Amino acid sequence: MLRIHHGHGGWVVELSKVAWRIGLAGGILAIALAGCSSKKPPSASEGGGLHPNPSGLGQEGMGSTGGSSLSQFQKGQLGSNEQGPLSDIHFGYNDYAVRPEDSEILHSNADWLQKNPGRRIQIEGHCDERGSEEYNIALGARRAQAAKEYLQTLGIAGDRMSTISYGKELPLCTEHTDECWAENRRDHFAVTE
Repeated sequence: MLRIHHGHGGWVVELSKVAWRIGLAGGILAIALAGCSSKKPPSASEGGGLHPNPSGLGQEGMGSTGGSSLSQFQKGQLGSNEQGPLSDIHFGYNDYAVRPEDSEILHSNADWLQKNPGRRIQIEGHCDERGSEEYNIALGARRAQAAKEYLQTLGIAGDRMSTISYGKELPLCTEHTDECWAENRRDHFAVTE
C-alpha cells in the first residue's frame, strides 16, 4: 500500500512491506535483464570499415570481414591450416619484424604473385594467446603490415594486398606450450581474388 501525507517535516511517502518487496524485485529483474543483452559488432560506419588506420589495426580495421578470407572459412574452416599457393611466415615473441629465415618464403610468395598478376591477397596477422585482445589485435596488424611492406619492396603493388588482424582469435594450435605459441605467431597469406 502506498500512502502519501503531510508530516512534521513535509510530505511523507510510506510503502507497505509488500509494495516495497514488489518494487525491489522489479528493480532486480530489470537489472538482470539488462545484463543479458548482447552487444552488436561494430558496423562499417562505427569504425570497423575500410579506412586507413594509423593505430596499426590493419587496412580493414579490427572488426571487418568484408572481402576477407574470413568469409571463405566461415563454414567450419576457421583457423584451419589450409595453405593454398602461398606460405605462412612466423614471428618471434612480441615481435613484428620479418625474420631472415622467412625472407625466402616472402620471395617465393612474391614470385607467385608476379606470375599471377590478376590475383589479390589478404595478409592475416595472428598472435599467440598471451596478452590482451586489444594488444594482440594491434600486434597482428603490425605483423601483416610488415609483410605487406616487404612484398612491396619486391615489386608487388600495394593495391593487390590488404591486411587484417585476427589477434589471438584463430589459433592453429591450442596447447599451452612454447612450440604451439610459436606456430600461432604468424602471417597467413590468403588469395582473395
